[in-house]
Amino acid sequence: MTSNDTICALATATGGAIGIIRVSGPQTFAIVSALCSLRCETATANTIHYTHITDGKNLIDEVLVSVFRAPHSYTGEDSVEISCHGSSYIINKVLELLVHNGCRMAKPGEYTMRAYLNGKLDLSQAEAVADLIASTNKATHDIAMNQLRGHFSTELATLREQLLKLTSLLELELDFSDHEDLEFADRTELLELAQKIDKHITKLADSFHAGNAIKNGLPVAIVGAPNVGKSTLLNALIGEERSIVSDIQGTTRDAIEDTIQLGGITFRFIDTAGIRHTEDKIESLGIERTFQMIAKAQIVLWLIDDSLSEEEHQNITERCQGKTLLLVQNKLDLENNPNSQPAPSNYQTLKISAKYGIGLDNLRQSLIASAPQTSDSDTIITNARHYESLKSAHESLLRVIEGILHQQSGDLLSEDLRLTLNALADITGGQITPQETLNNIFSHFCVGK
Repeated sequence: MTSNDTICALATATGGAIGIIRVSGPQTFAIVSALCSLRCETATANTIHYTHITDGKNLIDEVLVSVFRAPHSYTGEDSVEISCHGSSYIINKVLELLVHNGCRMAKPGEYTMRAYLNGKLDLSQAEAVADLIASTNKATHDIAMNQLRGHFSTELATLREQLLKLTSLLELELDFSDHEDLEFADRTELLELAQKIDKHITKLADSFHAGNAIKNGLPVAIVGAPNVGKSTLLNALIGEERSIVSDIQGTTRDAIEDTIQLGGITFRFIDTAGIRHTEDKIESLGIERTFQMIAKAQIVLWLIDDSLSEEEHQNITERCQGKTLLLVQNKLDLENNPNSQPAPSNYQTLKISAKYGIGLDNLRQSLIASAPQTSDSDTIITNARHYESLKSAHESLLRVIEGILHQQSGDLLSEDLRLTLNALADITGGQITPQETLNNIFSHFCVGK
């Protein structure tokens, strides 16, 4: 990818009523002007013009041309957007004419990469563009929008500014190394600030697990003994017959997954094999997979009906440490069954009838309340690259804190502080970022963005 070329690409999905073709680069105005009567070079910036695209002889389409002048465009370059009819013939013909007159077809993410290289976005904001396009619910949209607006970048800039001040004072000490007792950076103040910054970095890194779950769907395992209604509950929640329902024990032998959105959050439900003692090898494998699903889940729906074995109680409670465990007493329509046993008293219990849909609204509200809560002021990490950089910054800063406590020399402290700064700069691209890294990041974008 080079910023010297003038590039073009379709920026909208095919098959719609309208197609928008983006053109960006130094020769944009001259190339587009060659296809129509509009003189883009003299057109007022940020204006839309009605004109005709021709191949010199034949009319191709009546279009609207939006003109953007550098640096006030998405890429920071001279840019034009051509809005034409969505016919595949028209779109391909316009792109063909643009290429014939000097354009090159853009590669995936090239427009956003140019925006980054031209200082319109930092690297974390550029990655937020891809997350915003890929957002499938309100929660992922809000997280991406927060990052695109620069909230995360602002937090990192504040942390880096504080670290730079400390690094400068330590390096000033090195310039006066002949005076061994001269100390510009107060070690007590340095320790307090390093611990404060590390606490903030750790909070950001810890948010990755919640952010990753929100991005990919919160995993919810539906567990319990055979025939308590796990498959019926899954079908009721998603509104279709996704899982086989049968009175025969051991019907579900493999995990069955499906997703729904509740309260703007995607939940990924997993129907699992019933937990019981069995000699059936295939069913045993299914039960073992149930335990694996519990380990991966953030929320566990534990279904019980009129019986609860000690083995089931122990198997589930031991494996749900640190997870949200919702105890759900099913078959409310059979609650007067003389064999019915009360739910364990140390759990708050939701009572439902999965078969008749009774109590499901309360269950849905409990699921929403159990999900990680976000607000406009929260920064949630969903990008694995950002998480790795934050972990690296945390490790370097821990060495700084240990070094201060053990009265290490300023040059060693300064080196670890600089590693912390570099790790934070990797997130926003605040230092020289390798071309290979940039290509890897932007290659996952869609063409036209």
